[in-house]
Amino acid sequence: MKYKKLSFLSAVGLMLMFASISVFAQSDFSSAKVEYAFSLPSNDWKMTVEPSDYSPNVEYVYGYKKDGHLEVRNAKVKPKTLFGDIVREEEPALQFLPGYVAGKEENFSGSYDGRVFNYEYVRSGRPMSGRIYFLKTDDATVYTLRFTGQKDKLRSIRNETDSIARTFKIKDKK
Repeated sequence: MKYKKLSFLSAVGLMLMFASISVFAQSDFSSAKVEYAFSLPSNDWKMTVEPSDYSPNVEYVYGYKKDGHLEVRNAKVKPKTLFGDIVREEEPALQFLPGYVAGKEENFSGSYDGRVFNYEYVRSGRPMSGRIYFLKTDDATVYTLRFTGQKDKLRSIRNETDSIARTFKIKDKK
């Protein structure tokens, strides 16, 4: 009887320990070379391209590039440009992907309101998908968070892609 209680208490203790580790696994991205920052929901995201003096672009992979790949880019737009127009400007470049199929657009809310565009394509005979978050940070600047990966894998980490986009923000300028 004592062993059952001890093993039960040990199991509960281990679960609490692992739960607390996963809560603190979140890390933040910030660099003096870029004006934005965001939080990564897990330590599975690894930086592959750092921002430099010449390029403010950042790239991360989730485990392996085929599982999830993130590119952060920004673009200048005309003031009062609608999100639908921004998405339509992006779509012609995507149409050259093999097996490209446009998905639906969704409204998105986070630190900045925006739009999400989903699409599918084929790479090396495998079904892939893409999810682009368009976040308008001011009247003339739109940041795109481009996630690509195998279709099922990207779908399974959607909560993480949403979390990254929700925490994306422009740093305070001092």
